[in-house]
Amino acid sequence: MQAFITALQLLTRIPLRIPRYDPDSQAKVAGYAVLFYPVVGLLIGGLLALLLGLLQLIGQSEAYLLHGALLITCWVIISGALHLDGLADSADAWLGGFGDRERTLAIMKDPCAGPAGVTAIIVILLVKFAALSELTRTLWPALLVIPVLARLQVVLLFLTTAYVRPGGMGASATDFLPRKTAWAWLLLIAMAVIAFIDTGWMLIVAMGLVFVVLRAIMQQRLGGTTGDTAGALIEITEAVLLCLIVLST
Repeated sequence: MQAFITALQLLTRIPLRIPRYDPDSQAKVAGYAVLFYPVVGLLIGGLLALLLGLLQLIGQSEAYLLHGALLITCWVIISGALHLDGLADSADAWLGGFGDRERTLAIMKDPCAGPAGVTAIIVILLVKFAALSELTRTLWPALLVIPVLARLQVVLLFLTTAYVRPGGMGASATDFLPRKTAWAWLLLIAMAVIAFIDTGWMLIVAMGLVFVVLRAIMQQRLGGTTGDTAGALIEITEAVLLCLIVLST
């Protein structure tokens, strides 16, 4: 329960208070919290699906543009724009880092957003909005599964990639993540998506391709990952999977 609450507090803006632990316990909780990232994704997807259902009940079901705008707004509010911030920081760092690892990491720590970061946010929100607006009443299964798969990417990332900033929750998450349980969790979710979603196999393949490409980019520049690049991975995965569902229907 402590690990679930930690994951919920980290990945959403749902107001929760977590008791303070000693450093050793806090590190272990951070590691186990990673297992609950997909569960938090399911909660986010459930809230979005519920919002869509309410919109279709109280208004015109053909108001696709408005539904898309309200869904993307709610999506950003629930997550507190946390992953968008990571995307913006990563875009600024990759453009301004000029291939240098230390410069890239330094730019990521800068709280100010540059033109690359702002552009990245605009593009990703525009793509998501367009995809959400195109989807019909059958959208709710997509709204449930896409946030799950996007956060499952972070589980896979922390399993396979070094965290390059020493100390902090990210380093603790990779150090104390129960690896056997995490691999089993990955396999179970992937099998469930393939079994219960018509286009599930395509979603898993696309998710894997996004992961391989972005992880290779992280490895080449940083030799690992950071919290910002993990957030960028979530945002890009969500956008790609939304587009895939639209194009395949």
